[in-house]
Amino acid sequence: MLQKRIIPCLDVDDGRVVKGVNFKNLRDAGDPVEVARRYDEQEADELVFLDITASSDRREIMMETVKRTADEIFMPLTVGGGIRTTEDMQKILAAGADKISINTAAVENPDLIEAGAEQFGSQCVVVAIDGRRVDADSYEVYTHGGREARGLDAVEWAREVEKRGTGEILLTSMETDGTKDGFDIPLVKSVAEAVDIPIIASGGAGEPAHFVEVFKKTEASAALAASVFHYDEYPVPEVKKYCRDHGVAVRPPWGGK
Repeated sequence: MLQKRIIPCLDVDDGRVVKGVNFKNLRDAGDPVEVARRYDEQEADELVFLDITASSDRREIMMETVKRTADEIFMPLTVGGGIRTTEDMQKILAAGADKISINTAAVENPDLIEAGAEQFGSQCVVVAIDGRRVDADSYEVYTHGGREARGLDAVEWAREVEKRGTGEILLTSMETDGTKDGFDIPLVKSVAEAVDIPIIASGGAGEPAHFVEVFKKTEASAALAASVFHYDEYPVPEVKKYCRDHGVAVRPPWGGK
């Protein structure tokens, strides 16, 4: 049975980890290096680091913060924000990241997905999709940290990025982000059923039961969360134990216990 991944996410703004609700009302959650180190100690499966204002501010990612974070952890690190070219990708990977995540740049220049996959391998390229519900059956893609609607259907865009070579999709529901009411099951289910690459479900985790729900009701390969982890409501090991106790196969700690 394929083991599911539990992934904390660092949304970084001006060098600090922040978290909001529906991409708004951000509050401080600490220094990214210290927060990353804590998740490394908790043996999270991976870590996602997103510079959430790099694209909207049209600036480069905070490279020094990425380097400091990568130096402190052993788990795989995905980094996104302000990446516009394969040269940017190369810099991020050289700074210690294992994967790069693109959202705005992928929409504005889909050829970048193919170029990145060809140069670094599909396994290194993650396309992030931020979706907002349009009606009962469709979601629209947003970019620039959730600020700009793009007129793209989330499911169709997911199919397109798969064709262009991305190895994974980080799928965030703008409706459920930060609400702690649970993942957006219809969105995750529809995208996961439309593609054959791994889907990381993001947005809405508020308790361990929400992780079990998204894994049992959809084909998501991983679940990502921030609030429940940042503020010590449910540490990663506790979420993993709950998943195992409720019939979801998750990756064991590095020690194999």
